Amino acid sequence: MDKNTLLSSFGKWVLPINTEKINEQVKFLKQDYYTKKLTTGAYIKLLLFAQLHEFNSLHAISDALLDEDLQITLGFESISASQLSRKNNNLDPAILSTLFLDLVKKIQEYRHPSTRNLPLKIIDSSTLPLNLTNYKWAKFRKTKAGVKLHLRLVFMDKDTVYPEKAVITVAKEHDRNQLEVLVDDKEAMYVFDRGYVDYERFDRMTDDGYFFVSRLKKNAVIREVESFSLPEGSTVLSDKMVLIGSTQNRAENFFRLLEVVDSKGNVLRLITNRFDLEADEISEIYRSRWAIELFFKWLKQHVEIKHFYGMSETAIQNQIYLALITYCLHVLIQLETNSKKTLLRISRWLKAAIWKPAFVWIRRFEEET
Repeated sequence: MDKNTLLSSFGKWVLPINTEKINEQVKFLKQDYYTKKLTTGAYIKLLLFAQLHEFNSLHAISDALLDEDLQITLGFESISASQLSRKNNNLDPAILSTLFLDLVKKIQEYRHPSTRNLPLKIIDSSTLPLNLTNYKWAKFRKTKAGVKLHLRLVFMDKDTVYPEKAVITVAKEHDRNQLEVLVDDKEAMYVFDRGYVDYERFDRMTDDGYFFVSRLKKNAVIREVESFSLPEGSTVLSDKMVLIGSTQNRAENFFRLLEVVDSKGNVLRLITNRFDLEADEISEIYRSRWAIELFFKWLKQHVEIKHFYGMSETAIQNQIYLALITYCLHVLIQLETNSKKTLLRISRWLKAAIWKPAFVWIRRFEEET
């Protein structure tokens, strides 16, 4: 980053980006050949600025360059929407994917709370709707198109979560198909909803040493093997060892089945392969799944993934990765300042102090402590 950027709040925000690594990858993939103005580095800074301000079109991004401070940061005074479109459609998503994963590694350098020494990882997906007329390649129903963001979210605590792994597919891809891709760490406790229920995979995960807690469908067939006593004052209704599935479709391993009541008074049946935790611990672990719902809600409300800047699969993937990178940069500031302020407030303060010296922005965290 240039000296002008480093002196600003914006420069402080994007400082974790490893420009040297990006430049090496750009050179290897021959991305900036014959590019004089909108280099990959400038594109990333400009599009992150656009994500921060939730610009809904390339024309809005182009118009933003009336800002002289932005001009100084990027090194040019103007860029057309057509030039932005070409870059957006031609940039290899592998570059932004690598940048996203590099920021994840930086987040992981901070200490993670754990559940009996296992970090908590939540798996889910969210469908992003598209116009079928313009996105025929993403068709998944007669009149609908869309892409699906399959995500693994790490739960550090109720104030801090971050996306650790992302897979982008067309919307017709079933969630269960991505479970094995997203479950790859035996030193973790995985949480996912009933959309991922697959008895064969449950057996395979258990045999391979992966731990999970999920929710069974209402029509699931179960056979009780043993009932466990519950401590006085427990919020869990029942705790059992069971076999799950019918004769035609059943799991071979024994699992633990808990019945709990959700906030709406509904009885949920939770299934897990961990027998070493207290029943209420399992219940609390599953309750943490709400964090990924809030994460998807935050993405859709506070960065720009409702209006896409391009119609190609490449353009869609690049914009989604930029949204995830924006989130990770916010988390890094949150962790660096040891702040419990919401990411929304962090983002608002950043926009208010965007070209002011970085200490003006950071000082706000200390004043609000």
